[in-house]
Amino acid sequence: MSFFAILLALVLEQARPLNPVNAIYTRVERWVSWVSRTFDAGVRHQAWVTWGITVLGPAILAMLVHWGLEFGLGWLFAVMWNVALLYVTLGFRQFSHHFTAIREALEEGNETKARELLAQWQQVQVGQIPRSEIVRHVIEYSMIAAHRHVFGVFFWYAALSIIGLGPVGAVVYRLTELAHRRWQEPTSDGSVTSEALRSVATRAWVAMDWLPSRMTALGFAIVGSFEDAMDGWRNHAQNFPDDNDGVILAATAGAINIRLGGAPLKAPGEDAEDGAANATIGGSSTPGRVPEVAHFAQVVGLVWRTVIMWLVLVALLTMANLVG
Repeated sequence: MSFFAILLALVLEQARPLNPVNAIYTRVERWVSWVSRTFDAGVRHQAWVTWGITVLGPAILAMLVHWGLEFGLGWLFAVMWNVALLYVTLGFRQFSHHFTAIREALEEGNETKARELLAQWQQVQVGQIPRSEIVRHVIEYSMIAAHRHVFGVFFWYAALSIIGLGPVGAVVYRLTELAHRRWQEPTSDGSVTSEALRSVATRAWVAMDWLPSRMTALGFAIVGSFEDAMDGWRNHAQNFPDDNDGVILAATAGAINIRLGGAPLKAPGEDAEDGAANATIGGSSTPGRVPEVAHFAQVVGLVWRTVIMWLVLVALLTMANLVG
């Protein structure tokens, strides 16, 4: 079931992508905000309860619907439910419109527009960074987005499908990432979540993403330059501020021989002194060629080859299970 659900969801998402601004995403974000406002008491044990309600509540509901459909209407309806869940949790089109728009602007020679699009996408100050830095940041953001929107969901859905809990894996991964991201930001009314809840959300996200990030990096190594990707993983992952993201970006740099890493972009409102301090984190670059627009095609190829590789592996495991 897992292979067909993933394949159908990817095909459907490519044929008819879900609008980035839609009722489902809006309601989920409202749910995350409501739970934090209602249950966040500023103490660690309550923070874990808040996180559990936010993430595990919808996951349990998704699993109950799956079982209800499977035992009440048949496995075909359960597969359809899995495809629907993956359609809203897994897919390139959830972020690829940003990548495509910036690439087209650079190909047209409109670097000003590319900078504006990059700033809008990541909500950062871009300034007058050179063309190579635009490309470098777009590649870094896109590879992390590809991991979080595709490979991370793919991994947990496929892994937990072995014990019949695939929907739980997909929902928990996406909600863990969303909660971590949203609770680091001020809410619409200017309030912020407690330090305890932010800390719990970060710890949960790091733990949830630890294994998927390394499987993504391994996939890039297998379909790219294996020796260089593994060398980057071992020796340059620490150049990046986040351990899990660093593994992915270092493996990407080695897999296609491109230079990634360097001074990060500043958040809106961050002054020059804060920016200088942040630049000391992850300020080193990996070895490789200077990023150019032509490397976008290599990045896309690397990602799609990895998707195909993991799909083939899941298909083989599915066939082995059926034969056994």
